[in-house]
Amino acid sequence: MNKHPDYLLNKISGPKDLKKLSIPEMEKLAKEIRTLILEKDAAKGGHLGPDLGIVEATIAYHYVFDAPKDKIVWDVSHQTYPHKMLTGRAQAWLDPNHYDDVTPFTNPDESPYDYFAIGHTSTSVALATGMARARDLMGGHENITALIGDGSMTGGLAYEGFNNAAIEKHNLVIVVNDNQWSINKNVGGLVTALKKLRDSNGEAAENPFKAMGFDYRYVADGNNIQDMINAFKAVKDVDHPILLHINTLKGKGYSPALKDEEFHHWVIPFDLKTDKPLTPEKKPNPNTVATDVIKEQIKAGNKIIAINAAIPSNFDLDEIKDKYPDHYKDVGIAEQESVAFATGFAKEGGTPVLFENSSFLQRAFDQLSHDTAANDLPVVMMVGAGGISSESKTHLGMFDQVLISNLPNWIYLAPTNLAEEKAMMHWAIKQRKHPVAIKMPINDVPEGDDNKVIKDYSNIQYQVKPGKDVAVLALGDFYQLGAKVASKLNATLVNPVSANILDKDTLDKLAANHKVIITLEDDALDGGYGEKVASYLGNKGVKVLNYGQKRVYTDQTPLKEIYKQNHLTVDQIVADVKAL
Repeated sequence: MNKHPDYLLNKISGPKDLKKLSIPEMEKLAKEIRTLILEKDAAKGGHLGPDLGIVEATIAYHYVFDAPKDKIVWDVSHQTYPHKMLTGRAQAWLDPNHYDDVTPFTNPDESPYDYFAIGHTSTSVALATGMARARDLMGGHENITALIGDGSMTGGLAYEGFNNAAIEKHNLVIVVNDNQWSINKNVGGLVTALKKLRDSNGEAAENPFKAMGFDYRYVADGNNIQDMINAFKAVKDVDHPILLHINTLKGKGYSPALKDEEFHHWVIPFDLKTDKPLTPEKKPNPNTVATDVIKEQIKAGNKIIAINAAIPSNFDLDEIKDKYPDHYKDVGIAEQESVAFATGFAKEGGTPVLFENSSFLQRAFDQLSHDTAANDLPVVMMVGAGGISSESKTHLGMFDQVLISNLPNWIYLAPTNLAEEKAMMHWAIKQRKHPVAIKMPINDVPEGDDNKVIKDYSNIQYQVKPGKDVAVLALGDFYQLGAKVASKLNATLVNPVSANILDKDTLDKLAANHKVIITLEDDALDGGYGEKVASYLGNKGVKVLNYGQKRVYTDQTPLKEIYKQNHLTVDQIVADVKAL
């Protein structure tokens, strides 16, 4: 049911309707959009601060330009809720029964106003530059715009894009949404450069954009609709690359978001009256275990540093950031830099503990290989959010094992409980021979017993609970699923410990004494743990069944549905075995 039938937004089916409004009506519309963002995010969770801050710029863009003929590429695209509301998808905010109708990021399958499926950062300028060159070759004249900001300027690809965009011959508009934030505070020399421009109303002599050759314009109040309309009118149809720098306020319209921008960048469901999450964080958890180990190491005087790429809150690193600043490094949204920085730190004898989100880690594959693995340096990497999930296809965390496990020298460990995670971290920090990654559980796992877990992972030895006929090798946090399957089948249950180092002696024994071997992994099947086991056992005369996720992009698909599609329920697995 439409919660707000009186809203002006109900009359906006697309940008053509927006163009009929007066400035006061558009200001009213901006307030409505903010209310809807808050209501839906409170109910479902989602990106909050970025979307609250981009409302006026979005309204002005669609008022001035002629989408979808004119095209805009939204960097990270987590700031496109207002864009979606203005391009025919408002019902997904007006009616709670339709909250799940749209994805949280731009999606060409969803609307002709979206041009790419974009969830990660720094890609907009490069994409838009390619679009502009294609337009020119095809004889087109539409406006091509890239909107970059909310931290995406800290990524290296942004500068590669700027470098090439500056020398294009015809229309290309780059909007830098300068809200002074990424997920956390912006970091690095870029902060200084942008501040000088803001403080001087865009007149500072030290202008990196002019130095690259851009025609530069500045808007001091990017949350003023009239100012933004004027700015967009001035750059529309300009026949050369132009950069429009706009100063916006992240979290505008919601005072808690203005007081704590980091906490309100992305939110889980919360109470709008109190601003408190509806589901308190359970402790201990994989994050608290990891940070406790770091703090122990710091207090012991070890030369250790916690490194992350703009997401300290994702790993509960704020205490380390605040209390031990010399042992903390945030590189901004720049995963390549984070891995290279950690590798350099290890080369000089320090102990880097790198915290990476699985779905963001793909951006740093070259450094994982070329810098860390090829030099065989003892970087410790904690991989979070790695597993099968109901996220958007731009944020799937099921590829980390494929990325890491198939590189030489990397050891990828997968704990089945919190005690095991702690033990693996202690070993990884102490050893100085190879890079070690640890897959942090995303499913609920038991605390475990510190006295009953392995302390040395130099030689991978599977942990085996004997059964008969069938052996279930359940990796990481899928060990709980494996235990249920093993119980139903009276099967042997195995904790493989590592996602990429095989215990061949144990596999030989299992193959000799069992008819069927099952592998379970919370990750993609292709190139994963199960295929390694199946390849090794190919000539052993034992049947091997691999379970994980197929090599497809799911997009906001409910987790239960994904499990059923991939035969990852207990009943399905048991039935498969009995059917052999």
